[in-house]
Amino acid sequence: MTSDGWHLTRDLDGFLARAGGFLRSRPALHTMPLTVTESLRTRGAEAVGGEVPFFGWLERSGRVRAAFYRRPPGRLSLTPLDPEHADTLAARLADRGYQLPGVGAEQRTATAFAEAWQRRTGAIPTPYEHRVRLYRLGTLTPPKPSPAGRGRVAGGRDREQVVRWCGEFCAAVGEAVPVGAASWAGTRFADKGYTFWETPDGTPVSMAGVTSMVAGQVRVDPVYTPAHLRGRGYAGAVSTEVTRAALAAGAREVVLFADVANPTSNRLYQRLGYLPVAEFGAYDFSATSGAPGVAQHTFASVCLQ
Repeated sequence: MTSDGWHLTRDLDGFLARAGGFLRSRPALHTMPLTVTESLRTRGAEAVGGEVPFFGWLERSGRVRAAFYRRPPGRLSLTPLDPEHADTLAARLADRGYQLPGVGAEQRTATAFAEAWQRRTGAIPTPYEHRVRLYRLGTLTPPKPSPAGRGRVAGGRDREQVVRWCGEFCAAVGEAVPVGAASWAGTRFADKGYTFWETPDGTPVSMAGVTSMVAGQVRVDPVYTPAHLRGRGYAGAVSTEVTRAALAAGAREVVLFADVANPTSNRLYQRLGYLPVAEFGAYDFSATSGAPGVAQHTFASVCLQ
């Protein structure tokens, strides 16, 4: 046991053996580390473009109290921490010479770590412009009326359109991740399943992705409707479709993220029966010389209707 309780590793199996139970204890709040580590476990280096992530957990009195991961080149991602433990983690990482482009976490945790990192390294934290709200499904309430059409699970023949729409989604929400045919395998979108909402003539007009089920939870991510088709109820219809499918598959919890600044998506999800859980934010770190940090959007799904 280390004096500050923090353990660092690049061994995913070892991390999951020690911290996996803690992550599964609150599957909605821990949706990001659960789905990221599952992707790494099943897809290996392909899931991160060959770069090696690192992980850590806080252990006190024989119990894991918090955990983190960093998947290069993205931000450090933390489960909720109090300021004291945020400071000890910042000290440990700084002493080890880790370079961090930023941090993403529940808002208070992100702020506490950003302040601690600045104290320890002199790096200047800049709040990322998008804060997101985590929602968890209560009772599904399908929209009425629903737009004409039907849901259809995307297949191999839809790959080009799925890739294109994920790229458009990233551009629309400011996510600095190149998404295209060549880079697809290394993106966070590659290991999700996708469903289209189609008009009666079979034209796809909206799309929703879902993660694999981990610890009984599924995350809807992303939801996207091209700009010229928004405002017609397609996002609500396709979100309902994938939520129903997740419940039918046995999911005990279905979650999603929405941009706090987007009242349309927040109203939509609440009408569908999703309940707010917590708000998440992020900071990018720049060196004292003023060199910019590497911006990586950590959370999804913003609903673009």
